[in-house]
Amino acid sequence: QVQLVESGGGLVQPGGSLRLSCAASGFTFSIYQMTWLRQAPGKGLEWVATITDNGGHSSYIDSVKGRFTISRDNAENRLYLQMNSLKAEDTAVYYCAQASDQRVRGQGTQVTVSS
Repeated sequence: QVQLVESGGGLVQPGGSLRLSCAASGFTFSIYQMTWLRQAPGKGLEWVATITDNGGHSSYIDSVKGRFTISRDNAENRLYLQMNSLKAEDTAVYYCAQASDQRVRGQGTQVTVSS
């Protein structure tokens, strides 16, 4: 069955960096656009970034442009999110998902930005 497993979250100080990873299985990863979502405490699910199936194009929510980079390795069935210059407002649970159906997502990884 479809499985998405996120990892790489943790506690980081403001201005720090983290790299999230998502391991995909159970579907043909290379033909799917993929997305990162996040959910901050007490808030709804928020779209963060999307990457096309071949990795040739990506898009971002304005609040992370220039700080976050989405990428993928289709040979390894992995999706990544490089997060730099982290801010307190980036604190959330981060999920990877199929862009066409965000209900297909992993269990999430917690990112906490705090001094």
